Amino acid sequence: MTGASPASSRLITTVDALRLALAESPDVLSFTLGGTIDEETAAAAEADGVPREFLDFCRVLDGVSCGPNVQLFGLEEAEEHQFYCGPVVDSPLELSPEKLFCIGLIGDTPVFLDRAGGGVLGIPDEHWEWVDAERFEPLAPSVEAYFLERLVTPAEYARLESIDDELWEYSDWLKLLRRAGLTG
Repeated sequence: MTGASPASSRLITTVDALRLALAESPDVLSFTLGGTIDEETAAAAEADGVPREFLDFCRVLDGVSCGPNVQLFGLEEAEEHQFYCGPVVDSPLELSPEKLFCIGLIGDTPVFLDRAGGGVLGIPDEHWEWVDAERFEPLAPSVEAYFLERLVTPAEYARLESIDDELWEYSDWLKLLRRAGLTG
């Protein structure tokens, strides 16, 4: 962890707890915690147009795949998924690489960082195909908040992942959250 990152102590503490729990959990294999990016990598990515808000998060956690349907990209994977930001014929969404940066997926639906305000945007649940949505829905005020309030909060994560109450005990991500002491 570098001193230059403006990450909150809550984010750092949470990621440290997850890493420790993962190291002590050889039975938990269905997801991965990314590493971190260094200052040189972050500076080069920022010069290439990657939003600082996303890079600040990657300095602490360079991506996480929580389960089969919920993923927050690391830098390299995010750079490969920016095609989601381009305009789509007949889509009512205002897709634009100048306005959006794709930071992850929920199922087959992209999750975006709003370049102007730094908030995380998704598509309302009622839409079958994401490109048919008429608007974006705010998911969190920042990438850090999205991770802490949606992915590390068991009930929110279970909702995003569509895990039934009976299947909670089988989710490796929820097991890891419990073992890290992050279940409330």
